[in-house]
Amino acid sequence: MEPTTGSTRPKASFGHRFGAAIIDGIILAIVSRVLGTVLGYAMGQVVGALIGLAYYVYLEGSDAGQTLGKKVLGIRVVDLNAGGPIGYGRATVRYFGRIVSAIPLFLGYFWMLWDDQKQTWHDKFAASMVVPVSAYPIATAAA
Repeated sequence: MEPTTGSTRPKASFGHRFGAAIIDGIILAIVSRVLGTVLGYAMGQVVGALIGLAYYVYLEGSDAGQTLGKKVLGIRVVDLNAGGPIGYGRATVRYFGRIVSAIPLFLGYFWMLWDDQKQTWHDKFAASMVVPVSAYPIATAAA
């Protein structure tokens, strides 16, 4: 399958992205809770935040471009223009962009509802987009 341009490629729906965020949030909350129990609340929060950073940067920056939640829901992060992986540097930008997206009452997350590319603010910061794997298979992007 030949990749299409960012403007014509199908985009992941808000529902799929929200579901993936819930799954990832549950996973990271369990890890933080266990760490808080073992290390104490404050240290558990610090280590949990670092694990969250590593989780998103490593998984979204990988060739697959998928966290566990995205994998379950069949979506992935790709480069807006080339369609391939975004790499670890841009995955880091995307992670910190999530924080910016959340600050004004999650407006940066809801932005995708009226954006023509279905991008959130953190997608825009990292020049990325989220697409269904079925429309843009991982093997095609890696080739």
